[in-house]
Amino acid sequence: MTRLAHLTLTTFLSAGIATAGLAQETHPETGEPLAAEQTFTYRILDEFSSLDPQVVEDVTGSELARDLFEGLMNQDENGELVPGVATGFEASGDKTTYTFTLRDDAKWSNGDPVTAQDFVFAWRRAVSPELASPYQWYISLMSIENADAIIAGDMAPEELGVTAIDDRTLEVKLSQPLSYFPQMVTHATTFPAPQKVIEEFGDDWTKTENIVSNGAYVLTEHIPNERSTRERNEMYWDNENTIIDKTVALVINDENVALTRFLAGELDRTEVPAGQFPRLSEEHPEEAISFPRLCNYYYTFNLSDSGPEAFKDVNVRKALALAIDRDIITKNVLAGGEVSAYTFAPAAVANFEPPVTEMQEMTQAERDEKAKELLAEAGYGPDNPLKFGMMYNTSDNHQKIAVVMSQMWKQKLGVEVELSNMEWKVFLEVRGNQDFELARGAWCGDYNEASTFLDLLTTPSGYNDGKYSNADYDALIQEAKSADDSAPLYAEAEQIFAQDMPVIPVYHAAGVYMMDSDVGNWPVNNVEQNWYSKDLYKVAE
Repeated sequence: MTRLAHLTLTTFLSAGIATAGLAQETHPETGEPLAAEQTFTYRILDEFSSLDPQVVEDVTGSELARDLFEGLMNQDENGELVPGVATGFEASGDKTTYTFTLRDDAKWSNGDPVTAQDFVFAWRRAVSPELASPYQWYISLMSIENADAIIAGDMAPEELGVTAIDDRTLEVKLSQPLSYFPQMVTHATTFPAPQKVIEEFGDDWTKTENIVSNGAYVLTEHIPNERSTRERNEMYWDNENTIIDKTVALVINDENVALTRFLAGELDRTEVPAGQFPRLSEEHPEEAISFPRLCNYYYTFNLSDSGPEAFKDVNVRKALALAIDRDIITKNVLAGGEVSAYTFAPAAVANFEPPVTEMQEMTQAERDEKAKELLAEAGYGPDNPLKFGMMYNTSDNHQKIAVVMSQMWKQKLGVEVELSNMEWKVFLEVRGNQDFELARGAWCGDYNEASTFLDLLTTPSGYNDGKYSNADYDALIQEAKSADDSAPLYAEAEQIFAQDMPVIPVYHAAGVYMMDSDVGNWPVNNVEQNWYSKDLYKVAE
């Protein structure tokens, strides 16, 4: 085996560090005076989907999972890999076998050691038909040996290509070379799971009174649809270098209410309501921030048998996509630094430049004219207006975008749209069951490579809620996995996407926040926005 990487953490062993549990007067690296109370409070839009790392499927839940659990590798403020439970890894010459070396001081919050077997159990669990994880497809995407057969029910989970060589050595065998595999183990699906606790409590194992975790924090409070609190895990291997003592997530469904509470000093971070960033950046220049995110925002057509017949016609899909003036949405409605989207993968993806599409090269007037022609060719017009339902999860921002899009279609094409919104978990279920016509979608990359977006539109993808299927597209994405230079293949796939238009790309996201200036080390340079409370701190006012 050839040595690929052995990473070491920068330790905080400089003067001024305090013993665990005692307040630190200054930051050990920057020298900044630290606040006496180290509590970080932030707003979330909805109740998270789960705290079970093998079940969680949303950004909010993943943020909590990264604090409560720790995987093999973490990310630093720039999105680069740093050690987690693993101190490093080796790869075979053909990059089909990865071997991770685990630290000997990693513990669960009950004091038990974290071992390689905890990862084997978690990964087998994630891929098992019994759990039916909404993210089991991620293990398949990692190309772990036998994953697809296990998901299909043709092999037992014990046949998954992951082995505990001993307590401190985890070996992973892949079905094909995957150079970016190490980046994928920062995702919650790959975090370890406490087998004894899960077997004792079943689905209730993540309740506050039962949960055992191995991350820098433990769950101390959870009031559904209201708040959750995590506090420092005294058993965490690097607890003495953790500064934030407590992180509180408050569920606030209304963006404007959240902003009011931020300005009143109740929150350290909240999202900026649509259209308000220019004003807030003038009034609060040290607190209003915007930076690129590895996320897209789109609307997906239901192309399954349950979807409307109109959407089976590519001319209809293209007409609706063409008639959207994205610049109005990004510059007038949102106005926070978002970028109009004409491809599925954003430009923030590492080592990938999205191709320029035909739609992108047209003026909006040309797009509108083309949209009218295509819709007429499909048989829709004043005497036979196109009608469909459009759904999104409850949010002022989502509502504003949906209203603007529907108005554009009405004014330009005579299309009649019925808008509907629903609570997050219900929305996920309805969309996942193809019980919709046109539905909001958004995706934040699970790792920084174009496939994290483009894989979503492949036929077998677990998040291909519109059930789009194109054999040529699938073949390109599959070929890219083992290609020395995947960028041309991804670009070709994007052009197929542009011709088929299975979803309407609207914009590529920005992180648009109000962030208390007292919060230190927020990872604005990490486009994935994988943040860890253990890396933050509060500066004294």
